[in-house]
Amino acid sequence: MTDLRYPIGPFSYDGRMTDVRRAECVARIAAAPGRLRAAVAGLDDAQLDTPYRPGGWTVRQVVHHVPDSHINAYTRIRLALTEDTPTIKPYEEARWAELPDARTLPPDVSLRLLESVHARWVPLLERLDAAAGARSLRHPEHGRLMTVDELIALYAWHGDHHTAHVTSLRDRMGWR
Repeated sequence: MTDLRYPIGPFSYDGRMTDVRRAECVARIAAAPGRLRAAVAGLDDAQLDTPYRPGGWTVRQVVHHVPDSHINAYTRIRLALTEDTPTIKPYEEARWAELPDARTLPPDVSLRLLESVHARWVPLLERLDAAAGARSLRHPEHGRLMTVDELIALYAWHGDHHTAHVTSLRDRMGWR
């Protein structure tokens, strides 16, 4: 049985990034808003309020989580590019997903926010070279340094991961 938490598998990064791989990751980040929008298109409120797995977030919470996370990633990458090994502030994503806006607002609010964040973020990422990708930040939750390149790979996966939560639920439920 597939692990419903990780419909595309858990994130992994081997520490190697090439210009081609970076461009592929940035292209996936660029595509994320449109792919997520397509994944939730036509869903009614009952479907949006269905957890993607037992004990998991609802589709609505997933949609609101993605821009929350990508706003943080956008900020973290900008910090890494402009400061010497900054320590970033983690946030309690599970608690954010329980806030009233994440449980009740229409998905379009967060889809538009995601599109706007990506309109700023993607052009920055497209212009990064290997030296910029090697810049790092300290992530207290991970207890280690992370490079900009690792964050780019992580967020390419992140958008695909959460879109797959929705599309795999749609497939399992027969929602067309």
